[in-house]
Amino acid sequence: MGARVPDRESASLRERVLARDSFRCVYCGERFPEPQLTLDHVEPRMRGGDQSEGNLVAACRPCNALKGSAPAWSFLAEREVERENFLKLATGVWPRLRRAIEEAAERAAKRRPR
Repeated sequence: MGARVPDRESASLRERVLARDSFRCVYCGERFPEPQLTLDHVEPRMRGGDQSEGNLVAACRPCNALKGSAPAWSFLAEREVERENFLKLATGVWPRLRRAIEEAAERAAKRRPR
């Protein structure tokens, strides 16, 4: 059973995103206590991403630090486990951002030697 999403008017953006993502890092898939989670911008603000719920996901500190300022599509292109976790867990992300991740993975697969 998923976590209860707080009332939109009374909850902060952080509380809503963490609850929506069930207090689980969308990259490694592990659950964490709220203080150990960060909000990650799927498309970083420095690259034009916004502060909307559709561009924010829950991420543990180590995964957020590893991703750094890279867009999620770039970070996940060669990371199959993390990409599968993201696509399964990041249900509130804008569809265009999910498509970019899937397309980057397809391009990376075509470049790999067989």
